[in-house]
Amino acid sequence: MPPEFAVTEEPIDAERHVVAVRGEIDLFTAPELKQVLAESIEGGRNRIVVDLTETTFLDSTALGVLIGAVKRLRFHDGALAIVNVDENIAKTFEITGLDQIFTILATREEAVSAVAGATH
Repeated sequence: MPPEFAVTEEPIDAERHVVAVRGEIDLFTAPELKQVLAESIEGGRNRIVVDLTETTFLDSTALGVLIGAVKRLRFHDGALAIVNVDENIAKTFEITGLDQIFTILATREEAVSAVAGATH
């Protein structure tokens, strides 16, 4: 049985924020992720890490949410990094070419450092 879907947040400072997702991000769960990301950005956090370490699946709806977040963050001079170690999810990013758009790293620490130093 797949793990229960959950989104948890870990504020780091005034700008940096980690959003961790557990379970599947699909048509039914993506709106919750979208809301959390939008609220974080509206709250002034413009350096966001999306941790997919415990994510088991994502579909095109999830990719759309992530693309929307990147666009919003760039508008606010921000940055987004993704933490992922799952080969199937990595393949989804590669097939769609989104691995060229997103900063995808293996650990949360690397991702937090990447958004801290990012300037767009």
